[in-house]
Amino acid sequence: MEADNYSKELDVAVRVVHLACSLCMKVQEGLVSKSSDHVKAKDDDSPVTVADWSVQATVSWILSEYFGSQNVSIVAEEDVETLSNADSAGLLDVVVSTVNKCLAEAPKFGLKKPDNTLENFQVLDAISCCNSRGGPVGRHWVLDPVDGTLGFVRGDQYAVALALIEDGQVVIGVLGCPNYPMRKEWLNYHHQHYRAMSKSLLPSPHSWDEGCVMYARRGTGEAWMQPLIHGDEKLEWPNFAKLIQVSSVDDPAQATFCEPVERANSNQSFTEGLAQSVGLRKQPLRVYSMVKYAAIARGDAEIYMKFARAGYKEKIWDHAAGVLIVQEAGGVVTDAGGRPLDFSKGVYLEGLDRGIVACCGAPLHDKIVGSIFASWDSSNL
Repeated sequence: MEADNYSKELDVAVRVVHLACSLCMKVQEGLVSKSSDHVKAKDDDSPVTVADWSVQATVSWILSEYFGSQNVSIVAEEDVETLSNADSAGLLDVVVSTVNKCLAEAPKFGLKKPDNTLENFQVLDAISCCNSRGGPVGRHWVLDPVDGTLGFVRGDQYAVALALIEDGQVVIGVLGCPNYPMRKEWLNYHHQHYRAMSKSLLPSPHSWDEGCVMYARRGTGEAWMQPLIHGDEKLEWPNFAKLIQVSSVDDPAQATFCEPVERANSNQSFTEGLAQSVGLRKQPLRVYSMVKYAAIARGDAEIYMKFARAGYKEKIWDHAAGVLIVQEAGGVVTDAGGRPLDFSKGVYLEGLDRGIVACCGAPLHDKIVGSIFASWDSSNL
């Protein structure tokens, strides 16, 4: 299909991610400054916040309004089991209040708001209808409401990720990065440190706080970045959007690579050994969430490698939006065997060869994949 066929979907997706980022910034400010009553643990021990459920409800409601609830299939991370428990009544009230406050601001982002305040059951319905399993046929929206929840609750990096998959291919990717700094070097430091800095030390009032939304449509060869809006500003399309491009570095000695902050689901020891063998000399960039894809797309880093620990399966919502944005910005993303990632198999990236490699260009990518083949058998994986 021609990219123009997705113009309405892209427009709504970008606007709703801006809206979701606004919601997240307000919740994060409260979380960091208060006790964490608004954080629950999931079965896999990752924390879920009010923001996760609130973003999922908000995005679900908006997409259903614009495209019809019967026509919208959403694959998303959260379910309503915890929120539906009797002992979570207080938490549900906070989520419903957060969603209604957020949707009341929808017109500021060029979106329609509900005629009436949403009731508890309507918010639960909006969250629970995000129960699609995806697959090779039809259109499926893929949402990670707060990617990098640990970063979020710590006042650090996180992302809101929304993608559209049609017949197994990612056709739209939108990535909201509310704490992504405008200067690359600040990524190496904790976000809160810079929030606490004297404003007089910053080049401009919004140079740290600005944040951004990145987006791309498949086949255009273009990826774009917009600043977030603040205060009483309104989102004007395309709101000072500018093209972003990957770095032109192809020498491993000059390349910066991203790796996850959390060790739980990744094998960083293999990544570190591989980095050494391929000749990477620079300090790695450790950031939470799909912000790593944002860093590659914008040219702030050149390589992202992730090798999962045994038994861990990569989920499509952790990669879909970021992968497309990197590709349209000129980068290359494959599994560790050099094969394209397959988003057609449902919730998981099935058939993944060892891990994921994202690079700013083919020459660097080929060197990394070659080194993986050379290093794998001798590793302790």
